[in-house]
Amino acid sequence: MNEWLLTHEPGIRLGCFLSVLLAMMVWEWQQPRRLLGLARARRWPANLGLIAIDTVMLRLFFPLLAVGAAQVAANNGWGLFHWLEIPLTTAVIASLLVLDLAVYAQHVAFHKLTPLWRLHRTHHTDLDLDVTTALRFHPLEIMLSMLIKLALVTALGVPPVAVLLFEVLLNATAMFNHSNVYCSPKLDRLLRWLIVTPDMHRVHHSIHRTETDSNFGFNLPWWDRLFGTYQDQPQDGHPGMIIGLEYFRDWRAIRLDGLLLQPFLKPKP
Repeated sequence: MNEWLLTHEPGIRLGCFLSVLLAMMVWEWQQPRRLLGLARARRWPANLGLIAIDTVMLRLFFPLLAVGAAQVAANNGWGLFHWLEIPLTTAVIASLLVLDLAVYAQHVAFHKLTPLWRLHRTHHTDLDLDVTTALRFHPLEIMLSMLIKLALVTALGVPPVAVLLFEVLLNATAMFNHSNVYCSPKLDRLLRWLIVTPDMHRVHHSIHRTETDSNFGFNLPWWDRLFGTYQDQPQDGHPGMIIGLEYFRDWRAIRLDGLLLQPFLKPKP
């Protein structure tokens, strides 16, 4: 099973990624939640360009990604789950929960620690919010996140199948909750007990810092409720709220070169 996963991992990832991306794009086109302030042609080249650069950088600098590291740990019996001889099903469920909690904690840290925020704010300077925003991360943040993930996967001995399942789910849910799609209020209230919804995550991209520092979850919504970082609705309402950061609203928030330089640029006074 593990050998099959390693062999077919790129195809599984790419197939799931393209399927969800296309589905969200069609949904946004058919049932948008908000009117976009900028034409997609002004935002999408930079956002899609970042994911291309991120992918190349990971392949260049990491001989093993998370699934490969999990396989190495499994082959050598490394990690807590292997030492405790936890059954596979239990280890998979525990891994999904722990990895999701780790993503939540990492996200909070990237907001609270200034050097990390300088990397992460590239994601927050998008002037609109749609499915491509889920792909908008600075390459240095992506590589740092991979280092953290590799360390956690190895220390826990996360099964390779759990790593692949988690990464596919996280990628899919991130594209879903960043999408500019309409869900009925009734459906949204129900879903946000199980998964982070677009209306829930949109609050996190508000121009108001108190709202930017809320709703950190990317997949499971429970951590925000548990740790007191949950905010139900934006103070300006979803149709009227302003997306982005008040100090990056020019070429540095739109062009690919601006996004790559952002961690090293100072906000204008």
